[in-house]
Amino acid sequence: MTGTKIFARAGEAAWTPTPDGNRRRVLLYTDELMMVEFGFDKDGVGALHSHPHVQASYVAEGRFEVTIDGRTEVLETGSSFIVPSNLIHGVKALEAGRLVDSFTPHRADFID
Repeated sequence: MTGTKIFARAGEAAWTPTPDGNRRRVLLYTDELMMVEFGFDKDGVGALHSHPHVQASYVAEGRFEVTIDGRTEVLETGSSFIVPSNLIHGVKALEAGRLVDSFTPHRADFID
């Protein structure tokens, strides 16, 4: 196992910048599952990309234009979406906001 973090407290994880100009903090992880919070300023973009991990995302705050496999919808606080493995997806923040993403298996590239 690469490591396990099974409890997290508010504010304990540090924000780190993402390559696309946003920020993220890894909250919890095991080899099988990871939870990560992403912060976006208004008009921030999570560029279109894909990865082998299945991703489930919860809109914790704000409004986002979400594109998955060429389909785009606007989602607001309390909404959620799933990205199956290897589908091209991305987001645009229509206002400042936060997404809480879960990945299975964990994203080793997010662990320092």
